[in-house]
Amino acid sequence: MTASNPTILALDFDGVICDGLIEYFEVAWRTYCKIWSPANNTPADNLASRFYRLRPVIETGWEMPVLIKALVDGIADDNILQDWVKIAPQILLNHKLQAREIATALDNIRDEWIATDLNGWLSLHRFYPGVIDKIKATIASAVSLYIVTTKEGRFVQQLLQQEGVELSSQEIFGKEEKRPKYEILRELIQTATQKPVSLWFVEDRLKTLQLVQQQSDLADVKLFLADWGYNTQSERETADNDQRIQLLSLSQFGYNFSNWS
Repeated sequence: MTASNPTILALDFDGVICDGLIEYFEVAWRTYCKIWSPANNTPADNLASRFYRLRPVIETGWEMPVLIKALVDGIADDNILQDWVKIAPQILLNHKLQAREIATALDNIRDEWIATDLNGWLSLHRFYPGVIDKIKATIASAVSLYIVTTKEGRFVQQLLQQEGVELSSQEIFGKEEKRPKYEILRELIQTATQKPVSLWFVEDRLKTLQLVQQQSDLADVKLFLADWGYNTQSERETADNDQRIQLLSLSQFGYNFSNWS
């Protein structure tokens, strides 16, 4: 029997709280232009929409400019959906690039953008309907809320502050942690002051949830796949058929925790 409320709610950021697709594409395009110096600095009309559709294949930020390179080079969308884990490293190899140098370039471009046009940068992010209200209600309750994301923690903090949500750096675990999310969940359980612990984790990447599943000591963590995030129909079907992972809709997310199952 699972508790009707968690004692800890851990949320991914991109694809669960915030839709950053417009910003992703813009910063990825700028980084692509810096690395590959195309003759034309204006993206093709359909490039952004294709990028949005393929966003579920991206695990970390450095892959975004590489995805644009793949699209510009004419690799078919279906091939990317099926074989991205092979395509991305091959592009790096072909161009003698390292993931970390692309990541650094992307972070620098984003940092410069934030420093020179913060309002413009913030305006490209959309929060999913009702999510901020749910976060505020959770913070005001007895449930401990944490953000566990591969986005830089400082960006998360900045975006949430714009919405009137104040979370300390101790409550945001970002890319700077440089460790798997399941390790962070493990730490949250170990350091929790409220016992017994009931940790619920909402994520839009099926692979991330499956990695948590593989940790035998995290068998009691309740796992939710956000169906409004960056995932594909086949991933949602896989989650729906998995006894451990619950498919969660945006309307359910806004309800009381007892309505999440």
